Amino acid sequence: QVQLVESGGGLVMTGGSLRLSCAASGSTFSSYNLGWFRQAPGKEREFVAALSWSHGTTYYADSVKGRFTISRDNAKDTVYLQMNSLKPEDTAVYYCAADPQSRYFYTVPQKYNYWGQGTQVTVSS
Repeated sequence: QVQLVESGGGLVMTGGSLRLSCAASGSTFSSYNLGWFRQAPGKEREFVAALSWSHGTTYYADSVKGRFTISRDNAKDTVYLQMNSLKPEDTAVYYCAADPQSRYFYTVPQKYNYWGQGTQVTVSS
């Protein structure tokens, strides 16, 4: 049973930084893509970034490119999302997700089979 547990959310001022963590367990993730999505109140869940666990290649939404960095620690089975230059519009619940394939980077939530419980990120202006 794949389990994803996020941590690291919180309240930060505009321009600040946060690092989210996603601890993964229950499978061998070498053939997976791991992704981050976010959902603001009243809005649909949107893609933020994804990473191929085996190759380390990454893909970002245009809205976060140059500000956010997704990375992994193989020894800890953990994926990170480093968020810099945060803006109020980045406020959302952030979710970690796992897609049991790594051939394509998908940006729609329906392609990801496993989800964490989410962690709140609030950016004050």
